[in-house]
Amino acid sequence: MISSIIRWSLRYPLVVCALAATLAVYGVLVLTRAKYDVFPEFVPPQAVVQTEAPGMVAEQVELLVTLPIEQAISGATGVETVRSETISGLSVVTVTFREDMDPYRSRQIVAEALGEVAARLPLGVKTPKLSPLVSSTMDLLKLGFVSDKLSPMELRDLVQWTIRPRLLAVPGVARATLYGGDERQIEVQVEPRELIARDLAFGDVVAAVRSATGVRGGGFIETPNQRVLIESRGQTLSAAALGEAVIPASSGAPLRLHDFATVTESAAPKFGDTLIMGKAGVLLNLSSQYGANTLEVTRSLEAALEELKPSLEARGVKLYAGLHRPATFIENALHGIRLDVLIGAVLITIVLFLFLRDLRSVLVAFVSIPLALLAAVIAVDAHGWTVNTMTLGGLAVALGVVVDDAIIGVENIVRRLRGAHGTGERAREIIHYASVEVRAPVVYATFVVVLVLAPMLMLSGLQGSFFGPLAASFS
Repeated sequence: MISSIIRWSLRYPLVVCALAATLAVYGVLVLTRAKYDVFPEFVPPQAVVQTEAPGMVAEQVELLVTLPIEQAISGATGVETVRSETISGLSVVTVTFREDMDPYRSRQIVAEALGEVAARLPLGVKTPKLSPLVSSTMDLLKLGFVSDKLSPMELRDLVQWTIRPRLLAVPGVARATLYGGDERQIEVQVEPRELIARDLAFGDVVAAVRSATGVRGGGFIETPNQRVLIESRGQTLSAAALGEAVIPASSGAPLRLHDFATVTESAAPKFGDTLIMGKAGVLLNLSSQYGANTLEVTRSLEAALEELKPSLEARGVKLYAGLHRPATFIENALHGIRLDVLIGAVLITIVLFLFLRDLRSVLVAFVSIPLALLAAVIAVDAHGWTVNTMTLGGLAVALGVVVDDAIIGVENIVRRLRGAHGTGERAREIIHYASVEVRAPVVYATFVVVLVLAPMLMLSGLQGSFFGPLAASFS
């Protein structure tokens, strides 16, 4: 078979050149649109359910929230493990599915189970939330914001209501989590003695606050020609307005909230804080969507940040955009493979030119390296893998074999052509014989090297997810 391929190639050199050019062009196109990530997707399909239970201690949250959710999910199709973490006021349940399960189907199964259990949770417990589907590496960028002009509350407001929505609008961003700063809230501090004196219960205050801060429909007015909707603008958005909320009293005289309570804007209780370069600030952690191109999304985020920079500087906010940037690992790996290709090509050129003194032979071997790597990239993309540090590592290792094969083949052809000079033999037959002479041993030797890596292709679980792409890209 090898002999037939070589003979056909020698008979139709223009077709071979055209196929090589087509491979190069298509390989470059695939390389530009391929998905880049730091690591392969090594985490099995999973879903994370977060449920807030304000005011409950950890034991109550575990008994009344975590256990019902676990019981509802554990019997679902394809579930392998269910793990949970419970702290005061928060339940986090992580569901892991079989490796062959589709991640979107897995989330649908969990969502159906949550729909059934949500109605059975205690009063005051918020609706269970299914966290966004993110990649296994998750992190895209960690951004730090520090200001000497803005207060911690003003800085967090700026990041939460101006910067975060803009960055979430970038395609490929799944989640933007805030840490640090002071979260603004309206705090109502009730005087118990004043409540007793006015014959009021704490529930009356809660109902009044909910009524004052809620959005209510105003109904509509029917006319002979149309239906006119009525807009209600009674929602209070400030501490002063909330203090004017009216509470019915048993005496008949209406009371206002500020008559027996102190209403102020204050910071919500903290569960941690953030220091950016030794200064108090706000940290914004951006996570990527499942299957997103980490390199492309990171560059889109950085372009969006460049648009926001002038307004941030005008408000005295300093941005630290490079606290953690996984795309740097990808760029370093790409730079490394480019450098390896260049070094390999230079070594081939030097070795062949010094020993063979034939520029055409050097050119043939020189072209074989990028063609082989582009063919491997096409295979990686066709299989659905991302271009990551593991696949690039496999290509870098395979580069040595490609260089070795190119040198052996070209050197033997040149040696046979020089030995047959003046004998009258046709050059095509000599090249065919010289190629076949070394090609079979070289192919077999390469096949043996590939067989050494074959066990990696049969690994499963975390090991298979990591080392499978490396072995496949090398092969």
